Amino acid sequence: MPSPYRAIFATPGTKGFTAAGLLGRMPLSMVGIGVLTMITELGGSYGLAGALTGTIALSAAAVGPQISRLVDQHGQRRVLRPVTLITAAAVTGLLVAAANGWPSWTLFPFAGVAGCVPSVGSMVRARWTALFRDTPQLHTAYSFESIVDELCFIVGPPLAATLSAGWSPEAGPVVALLCLVTGVWWLTALTATEPEPHPHHEHTDRSSALRSPGLQVLVATFVATGAIFGSVDVSTLAFAEEQGSKSLGGVFLAVWAFGSCLAGIVFGLLHFKGRAEPRWLLGISAMAVSMIPLLLAGNLPFLAVALFVSGLAIAPTMITTMALIEAHVPHAKLTEGMTWISTGLAVGIALGSFVTGLVVDVAGAQTGYVVSITAGIAAAAVGFAGYRRLQRPAQGEEPATDGDGDSTAAQHGTDRVA
Repeated sequence: MPSPYRAIFATPGTKGFTAAGLLGRMPLSMVGIGVLTMITELGGSYGLAGALTGTIALSAAAVGPQISRLVDQHGQRRVLRPVTLITAAAVTGLLVAAANGWPSWTLFPFAGVAGCVPSVGSMVRARWTALFRDTPQLHTAYSFESIVDELCFIVGPPLAATLSAGWSPEAGPVVALLCLVTGVWWLTALTATEPEPHPHHEHTDRSSALRSPGLQVLVATFVATGAIFGSVDVSTLAFAEEQGSKSLGGVFLAVWAFGSCLAGIVFGLLHFKGRAEPRWLLGISAMAVSMIPLLLAGNLPFLAVALFVSGLAIAPTMITTMALIEAHVPHAKLTEGMTWISTGLAVGIALGSFVTGLVVDVAGAQTGYVVSITAGIAAAAVGFAGYRRLQRPAQGEEPATDGDGDSTAAQHGTDRVA
């Protein structure tokens, strides 16, 4: 492991919460693909499967920030364990309903409650921030977390698709659920690195972190970014099925994540000067442009290359986004602020999955990538429109500056991402 990464793990406790976080966030990449594969294996349409995964994502979008807000106030252990049990019960109900052929409408209440899943990645990043706030090591830590995210998307989709398509339709979601429960219990047992809660009575400003103009821009942009992710997931699985290799759909999504993972590793080794906002806008624009080759892919090898190239823009953009959150959200609301980004992604994934499912059913898998390109253009447009808001610091806080006078409240982490 390169020395900057090795250095951050010299701090006691970091290896433990990193391993627990890796396991606990595996469902992030497994549940959507697992449910999608399960429903289609049981005879359902891509439209139904996309609607269910979208329902889970929308529920997570609505509930996730509230869970994280409670975590900021009461601590990770007290909040995450009961919430995880609720999620486990709902996913179990969804599996039972699907396996026994219950009417389609009965699946949606379970899917809605299943969205109570906590944002494990935000919890881990909050621990890194508590350890390395305002130091260059935070950039490395954020970059490492982005790599972990991509590792989940390298392993998770093919694992979930293979389990559900090759073993049992319900196997993918079951394994994802086991990962979630085990990871959360392990993480919350590591109390030595848990950030100190900020009780409600300590806050003079009890408003949501989303009142920050900069955070509003980031969340709005990531709604469109999430639509890219949801659209590419559905289109790629459908394209692989049309080519007679449905079980390879998850593998191609792993190639996409692998490109992002490599970019994240390199990005974490770099040290930037100057403001983070231009790098963020460049990353958003690069993601939009990288969607074009997907629409031109006429076979699986070409698609694999196109997915790998498009993945190169993801991790650097996510790392820079997390750095900007630290600059635009008060410290006492950091976990909530990070989760709002996940919320934006979840809303976008829901919309992208649902719309693309309908498009695929009507016009075929390759046409689904039109949704991906449209979402990329929307993300870039929102980024450019809201760029000036990102230059304002969080209310009541001044941005840090480096020796050259450049704003680096975001830089210490920007040079880092999600």
